[in-house]
Amino acid sequence: MELNIHIGELITFTMIAIALGMDALSLGIGIGARRINRLQIIKLSLSVGAFHVLMPLVGIIAGNFILKYISHIANLIGGGVLLILGANMLWSAIIGNESRIDYTSGVGLIILSLGVSVDALSVGFSLGLFLGNLWLIVLLFGFMGGLMTAIGLTIGTKLGEWLGKYGEAMGGVILIIFGIKFLV
Repeated sequence: MELNIHIGELITFTMIAIALGMDALSLGIGIGARRINRLQIIKLSLSVGAFHVLMPLVGIIAGNFILKYISHIANLIGGGVLLILGANMLWSAIIGNESRIDYTSGVGLIILSLGVSVDALSVGFSLGLFLGNLWLIVLLFGFMGGLMTAIGLTIGTKLGEWLGKYGEAMGGVILIIFGIKFLV
């Protein structure tokens, strides 16, 4: 792999990676409020990180040709997914039942990772225009997405311990807010 990238480009793409990871950080706080364990934090962080690599690659492959159509649809899908996940968490906290969606494994893990990484798809469309090292860039996105998810989950877990039974409700509200943000 050729490391043909200038320091200015690296700083720029690091800032983009951090911006993309901010949703993962915030959502991690919401999910972490359910007081999840270290293994679940690792699984979620790796999954979000992988989707932060995969989604820009899909965007690059799809190209700018369909940017104006897909970015709007991607936001609708991501927002809808986050609304559903947040409503499920909030409902479970209010009713007192265990959440029906397990965010730490299987389909729930994939859906959450996809929902938080959908904005990276739009970024991938414009990445196809750069002649720089695309692999380094998308791996940077994945690393930052995973790292910020882990930080958010860790903060959320500590916050969830402090909030007790209200932690899951707070997490659901955070997911709903981000879902609305994607839709608006």
